Order: sequence, then structure tokens, then C-alpha cells
Amino acid sequence: MQLRQFSLPFLCFLLCLHQTLFAQPTRVREDFDKNWTFHLGEAERPQSVSFNDASWRKLNLPHDWSIELPFDSTSPTGTGGGALRGGLGWYRKTFTLPATDKGKNIFIDFDGVYCNSEVFINGHSFGVRPNGYISFRYDLTSFLKYGGEKNVIVVKVDNSKQPNSRWYSGSGIYRNVWLVKTNSIYVDNWGTYITTPKVSASSATVNISTDILGTGGYADITTTIVNAAGKPVASQTQKNIHIGALQTAKQVFNIQAPVLWSLENPYLYKAVTKITSNGKLLDQYTTPFGIRYFNFDVDKGFSLNGKKVKIVGVCNHHDLGCLGTAINTRALERQLQIMKDMGVNGIRTSHNPPAPELLDLCDKMGFIVMDETFDMWKRSKTQYDYSNDFDEWYKKDLTDHILRDRNHPSVFIWSVGNEIPEQGGKKGDSSGIMYLREMQQIVRKLDTRPTVTANNHVQSWNQLLKSDINDLIGYNYHHNDWHPDSVQKTWGRKPFIVTESVSALQSRGHYDMPSDSMRIWPKRWDLPVDNANADLTCSAYENCFTPWGSSHLATLRMFLKHESISGMYVWTGFDYMGEPTPYPWPARSSYFGIVDLAGFPKDVYYLYQSLFTTKNVLHLFPHWNWQPSQTIDMWAYYNNADEVELFINGRSQGVKKKSGDELYVMWRVQYEAGKVEAVSRKGGKVVASKLIKTAGAPAKIIVQADRSTIKADGKDLSFVTVKVVDKDGNLVPDAANRIKFKIAGSGFIAGVDNGCQTNLESFKAGNVKAFNGLALAVVQSNGKPGSIKLQAQSAGLLPAAIDIIVK
Repeated sequence: MQLRQFSLPFLCFLLCLHQTLFAQPTRVREDFDKNWTFHLGEAERPQSVSFNDASWRKLNLPHDWSIELPFDSTSPTGTGGGALRGGLGWYRKTFTLPATDKGKNIFIDFDGVYCNSEVFINGHSFGVRPNGYISFRYDLTSFLKYGGEKNVIVVKVDNSKQPNSRWYSGSGIYRNVWLVKTNSIYVDNWGTYITTPKVSASSATVNISTDILGTGGYADITTTIVNAAGKPVASQTQKNIHIGALQTAKQVFNIQAPVLWSLENPYLYKAVTKITSNGKLLDQYTTPFGIRYFNFDVDKGFSLNGKKVKIVGVCNHHDLGCLGTAINTRALERQLQIMKDMGVNGIRTSHNPPAPELLDLCDKMGFIVMDETFDMWKRSKTQYDYSNDFDEWYKKDLTDHILRDRNHPSVFIWSVGNEIPEQGGKKGDSSGIMYLREMQQIVRKLDTRPTVTANNHVQSWNQLLKSDINDLIGYNYHHNDWHPDSVQKTWGRKPFIVTESVSALQSRGHYDMPSDSMRIWPKRWDLPVDNANADLTCSAYENCFTPWGSSHLATLRMFLKHESISGMYVWTGFDYMGEPTPYPWPARSSYFGIVDLAGFPKDVYYLYQSLFTTKNVLHLFPHWNWQPSQTIDMWAYYNNADEVELFINGRSQGVKKKSGDELYVMWRVQYEAGKVEAVSRKGGKVVASKLIKTAGAPAKIIVQADRSTIKADGKDLSFVTVKVVDKDGNLVPDAANRIKFKIAGSGFIAGVDNGCQTNLESFKAGNVKAFNGLALAVVQSNGKPGSIKLQAQSAGLLPAAIDIIVK
């Protein structure tokens, strides 16, 4: 037999290939969401390893049990909590570990559990973590069994004491869970910290601090910075570091001609940290980061990479509409895409640390995040809220929050409190200053980004603002006080940001006329509301808002007028579960959103789009189905044009132009069936046109999926919009037909909705009534490749169907 000769490079290649294919991974981060059992209510010692959970419900995480329950007028959460009950829940999972895992460190990471969670492993308790929004880790190593022996992890979730929130919190293990395995020497949890103290177009200094844990010995630490294409741009090794209980390695890099992270180009680098000893790789840890610089200026506002930017932000709560609070990356991405298309460039995580996936998406999509920790400190807002645990936990929770999120380039501001009762009062209560000073010290020890509190009291007696501890002045509302002379006269020369604004109230597709009659509702927020004659709707014109808030139009005029206002975060981007101001039961979700709970934009969405995007916008509303000769106010939001002309059945109703600080145009006309059309022009040339026809009776259904192909991972979603139209395809603006769904193939219906704040039907039903002509079905992959067929039908209407590929 003839022996073949191989070159040395080829032999090296074979050796590397063998090591790649057969080497044990140094660090494993395993999705731990599948195959749990669940029980709602009391049970007899379910934390015991021998407990029989065969009768319990089998499910995959993330899971929100409250969203599955019926709406209940007697729920102790109240309508503020979405009129959905909390309760006590138990989760169990049985798993095995190979014998080869013995000697490794094994941790479990919870991204968030609401609330008062207690975790048991093989009968051992790690204690209770009260805060429902904080991510946390437990070291399981000392309590595990290997080589085929069964391990049992049990999680008790106690959301029974109500009310404990001012909005819908959800209940359960509603964020992802991870099992992490490392060698004896490893990078600590959230163990890297990356800063860019010097940045220009020509070069950037990148400082990386790495916390390493181990049981002794010596190791080399190599960090390589790679660009978005995966190409190394810098590398550095520290040799022969002694690894004790905790060792911090500090490395400084210089990156030539860096690509700066920006809103338009959110460019991400990665720092790949490797720990080796005697040529053996012990751990590898990857940290995405961005290179950028920014400034908040007292006179000029905010700038990013030397370019002036107005932060046009929205506040959002953490629920995902009909999905509840159970986190889903695609649902978050859809929300951010809708906001981005509107012209939004900022997100406030009101009023708690968000899911990690939200910040990952903001990093990749380009948003300026105000990352918020607390809605209350020691003084409560509801009877059983976090204030009861604040003294014991706030330092730990704030520290963990900053450590987890500080490498995200999208995070620009730390908010340590929203409308804190410790703002004081006319009597000068200064109890909050001690807490604020302590929190500022914690943040400063861990990071350099500016801090703020969101203040709804902006009078000179506000103790938090008087203390001059925070880096930014933050106002909630009070838009008439945003003038720089007023702010600086009261608080001195410090950068100013609007942490929360507007609080307008709107029901999609509902219009109260005349449109210029303002409706402040309720007239007093602190008195009972007389709803005897209310229809539980608010107008989608700009004429309905709370007494502490203002219309979008009035707020935007002030925001655009003053350069010193670095940004504002509107309350809210989306409607959310709970807090249905101004209405009590049967309203169960908010009216504040620019987009409704189902993800359908309200008319004001296009006002922002006309102001903050470059796309050609011409939005004409309302619909064109009214009573004969009824007086109708037709509004138009537009941009990139000098004028707009309105036509009714071909007859001009006149040309309108915005003047001064006007942000829209309006015609008061007499309704007649047929068609209404708006045409915008610039320099005499048509820029855009919008035609609305009088719709006839409902005749058929149209279905449209936002994505016709989804992943077969068991988590991906397609959002299917359902429209009720007449025989000619015109949306019927008051259609309320019941839509029934049938689904077959590799998926299931994860939720249904219609955007109506008073719809008390289950989000998990297989049917939903249309609201003002629209409905939504959310289709989820079941983890198997193939296809999904969704059918929508309604009595008396032509049905519709759609196919979704799953691969």
C-alpha cells in the first residue's frame, strides 16, 4: 500500500478541523424554556423531589398565566391591573446532566419572573427574589446529580397579594430561562464592561474590564475585537494572571477609523474574550458593543457623534397585547419596527428594567433608550407594591440592572425613579434625598452615563430636583414650563429632557365632532368619573386628553420650538393592558397609545411620521361614511409639500397650507356619499394623493400577514391583519363582524385582538369581533417545519385564507 504525502499546512488544517468538530465547548448557554409543568394554586409540597406532577399542565416558557384567565370585574388587580387575576403558581422541570458535566460550574439564569419568586433545586431553596423585573442567577453546582440521575427544579411564583402594580404586570416565568455551564475558571455573569472614553472619526479608545472567577492557578486572557463582518481589528493578551476568587483584567485598545454606532447605522463590534491555560481554552465570552460619543448640552440639547439629534421617544410598558407579558423577540421587533417607521428614535422602558431582548433589538435597530429601574421607592403607590421590599433590595436590584445593561450602546440614560412620592411636597419632605444620593453613587461606581428621575411635580419645592444629584433635569408633562428660561431659573444650568409627555386619549377610528372642541377627561383625575352616559370611547382627533397631560399637537409645538429640549418620551407608543384612564370597568386597557393594542396605528401616528421621517406623507381622515349633510371635519397630516387641496366627488373644497406653528390642515365640509380625495403639491407638482370612498355593507374578508415565512423554532410569529371590506374592497369603518379562525399545519393561534379597550373576550379564543373594521390573529410556529393554513370566516361574508411557510 502506497503512503500518501501531506504537506505540513494541510496536516495543521486537519488537526484544527478535528479540534473544532470534537472538542467540548468551553461554555454552554442552553435554552432552558422547554418541557416544564405548571400548576395554578396551592399544592402539597411541590418543591419536594418526590412530588408527582403528572397531572400538571405541560408547557414551554416564557409563560404568563394571567393573560389566559377571564377578565373579571371583581379581580383585586382592578382595571388598573387589566382586570386579570394574579395568584400563586408553581413550575417544575425534571432534567438530567451527563457525567462529563461533573466538575463544571452550572448556573441557572432567569431573565425575569413576576413576582416574589422562590427557586428550588433538588429540594434546596435559594430564597425569594421579590422584584418581578430583575434578571438573576443561581449557582446550582453544589446541589446537582450527574450521569443520568434526575434533577428537579421548582419555581414558586407568588403574585397573590394585589394590587401590587399600577398597570398589567402579568404573572409567572414570563421571560426566558437559561442553563449555563462553564469550566472552573470563567468570566463572571455580566463580567465585562466596555467603555469608549475617546472617540473620533479617525480613532477610538476602547477600554475593556473583565471579571474572572476561578479556583486558583494561572491563565492568559486574550480579547479580540471583531467588526460586523467578523474580521479582527485589534487583539491583546495578558499573560500569566493569577486567578483567585475574583480577578479583574483591564485592557486598552485603539481602533483606527472606527465605524460609529448611530441611529441610521447601528454598527456593532464584538469583544471575544478567551481564557487559556497551558494552551487549553477554558472559557470564551462574547460581548457586543458599539462605538459612539454623545453629549447633553444645556443650550443645544442632545448630540450623537457630534450631530444634533432630537430624541423623539415613546414610553412603553412591557406587555405585548394579546400575548400578555410572555416575552417574544419577534413581537418586540414588530413593535420597534412600527415605531421606527413612525419616526421614533427613542424608547423609555417604563417603569422597570426591560427584557434583555428589547435592548438587543434597540442596539441592532438604532434607538436611544432611557433604561428605567423603579416606579416607586419606600413610599408606596399600591398596597402590595415593591415599596414593601425596597429597603432590603434596592441596592442589589439597581446594581444588577446596571451590570446587566451597561454594555448596550442603545442605553444612553439611567432613570432611577418615575414620579416618586419622595419628590417631597410643599412641607419639604426630604426623605428621598438619601435614597437618590445612594443610587447615584451606585450608578457612578458602575457606569458613566447620565442619570435622571422622571418628575411629575416640577414646582420649586421638588426635593429630588433641588438636591442637584442627578445629571439631567427630567419633567413629566407641564409642557408650558419647558421654556429654557423657566427651567434654568428654577434648577440652574443643567441639561433638560422630557421624561414623559402628552397622555392624550384616543380610540382608533372614533371621532367626536367638532374636532376643535377640546375634551379634557376626566376633568379632575382625583375625583370619581361620572360614566353614566359615557360610550367608553375617546376621539381620534386631537381633542381628548387627561387633565395632567396635553394634546400631541400642543406638546409637539413646544417640543419643536426650543432647541434646549434634548428629547421627549411620549406616553405611550402602544396602548397597553391596564390603566384604562378615564374609564372604569368594562374598560381594561389604556387609551394612551399612538398605536392600539393590536398594533394598528391611530391617526396621530401619521402626524409623527410627517414631522420626523423623510417619506412622503399624506394622511387624510376620518372615513367617509356619515349621515347625509352631516358636518364633518376632514384633517390632513402631510409633509414634503407646500399645500393640500381637498375634493368631494370631484369638487374642490379649497387649498390649505400650514402656517406658523400649525402641524395639520382641516376642512369643515358637508357629507355626501361618494368619495373624498386629498392631493398634496410642492412647486405646483403633485407629491401624493389620498382617496377615501364611502363603503357599502360588509361583504368579504381580506387577510394580510406581516411575514409569509417564519422560523420553525417554536417561537416565531406571523401577525395576520383581518379587514372587513365591502364588495369593492373598501374597509367598512364601523364593521363589527365576528371573525372565526381555523388553523392547520405547523402552528397555532397564539392570540387574537381587535384593538378595542373594552373587548372582554379572551385573547386566547379562536374568534374575535372586528373593531371598526379590523382584527388581528397572531400565528406561532409549533417547532416543526412545514406550512400553516389560516382561514378566516364570518357569517354572511366571503371567507379568506392565507398560507405561511415554516422553515
